[in-house]
Amino acid sequence: MDIEKSIEVLNTLAEINNDRIDGYEKASNETGEQDLKSLFVEFANTSHKCKNELVGEIYKLGGKPTEGTKMSGKFFRVWMDLKMALTGNDRKTILNLCEYAENMALETYEYTIKNNYEYLSVKLKSLIYAQKELLRSDQVLVKSLHDVLV
Repeated sequence: MDIEKSIEVLNTLAEINNDRIDGYEKASNETGEQDLKSLFVEFANTSHKCKNELVGEIYKLGGKPTEGTKMSGKFFRVWMDLKMALTGNDRKTILNLCEYAENMALETYEYTIKNNYEYLSVKLKSLIYAQKELLRSDQVLVKSLHDVLV
C-alpha cells in the first residue's frame, strides 16, 4: 500500500466533506424555513462526522489533513445557485440543487474508490464505503422531499 497515495485519497474525500459542510452551513444560515434549516444542519453534521473519521485516519498514516475545499467548477456553481434559490424561497429549486449536490458528492466517492482501490487498506475501504452509505441516505432523503413536490 502506497501511504502517500492513501493520504491523498483520504484528503480528496475530506475536501468533498468540507464542501458539503461549507455549503450546507451557509444554506442553513440563509433559509428562514425551519425544516430546511434542520435538513441542512443534518447534512453538515453527516459531513462533520465523515471528515473527522477521515482526518483521524490521515493522522494515523502520518499525513496532514487538508483544510480546504474543492469549491471549484460545478460544486461552486451549485452552492451559489442554492444561495440564490434560498433568497427566493423556491423550495423546488432548492431541493433540486441539494439533490444535484448530493449526487456529485456520491459520484466523487464512487470515482475515488474505483480509481484508487489498490491504495486503500481493508479498514479504509470499509470506512469509505460506510461513509458513502451515509451520503446515500442524505441523497435519498432529499430526493424523497423533492419527489413530494413534483
